[in-house]
Amino acid sequence: MPIGGIILIALAIIVIIILITNINVVPQAHSYVLERLGAYHSTWTTGLHFKIPFVDKISKKVSLKEQVIDFPPQPVITKDNVTMQIDTVVYFQITDPKLYAYGVEHPVSAIENLSATTLRNIIGDLELDHTLTSRDVINTKIRITLDEATDAWGIKVNRVELKNIVPPSEIQESMEKQMKAERERRAQILTAEGEKRSAILIAEGEKESAILRADAQKETKILEAQGEAQAIMLVQQSLADSIKLLNDANPGENVIKIKSLEAFAKAADGKATKIIIPSNIQSLAGLATSLKELVTDDSNLTK
Repeated sequence: MPIGGIILIALAIIVIIILITNINVVPQAHSYVLERLGAYHSTWTTGLHFKIPFVDKISKKVSLKEQVIDFPPQPVITKDNVTMQIDTVVYFQITDPKLYAYGVEHPVSAIENLSATTLRNIIGDLELDHTLTSRDVINTKIRITLDEATDAWGIKVNRVELKNIVPPSEIQESMEKQMKAERERRAQILTAEGEKRSAILIAEGEKESAILRADAQKETKILEAQGEAQAIMLVQQSLADSIKLLNDANPGENVIKIKSLEAFAKAADGKATKIIIPSNIQSLAGLATSLKELVTDDSNLTK
């Protein structure tokens, strides 16, 4: 084979290799910034692309995925002159590859410095206690500031988180003592409330017990009174019945006088020291005595 043919074949192989090497496939969630003769030409998105050899150049390959940067702790000073260490975590995403490539040199470093200065400005307006309890507020303020500043760089700041807030050791010891005192105070309050509740329950139990005893005594007295009333009613009913029977029998005058005499005899058996006897009963009593003596004499004669 002549030398000219070999050269042509070699040139053809070189051209094919050059063409193949200038074929590029952009993967998913990526973009390539293309320059032509040193100037920005276009942005390649996902798919197959071809660049002109020795004319086009891929200046930057950009990932469109959300990225996370954990910045080292930054010293900050609060409004009440307490120095602490705070490290932040920034979640961002590239939205414009062109601005990201030409907007700022070293974008990540720029975000770090901007977040540090923004954090110092925000913490400088807060006291220590407010700083420890206002993470959400601080995160929101930093995110808004970074998002506005990074728009010109083609970056979208989605979220900012304060990872750690480390106050000085003496402040930590003081906070631990304060927390311990607070826990002890809460424990004492709970104990006092428990004792108070127990005393209230005991008093309520005693009150209910006294009420029940009073009700029981009341019921007992009511029952006793009802029993006595019923007994009186029965006695009176019996007396009324006996009087009714006596009236129905239509007794004679002598029977009535004898019954009266019996009643006075029962009265004489009591504690009365003086008894006044009507005259009609006195004659009846004399008659009864005479009859008794007559019966006694008849019995003696018989003997």
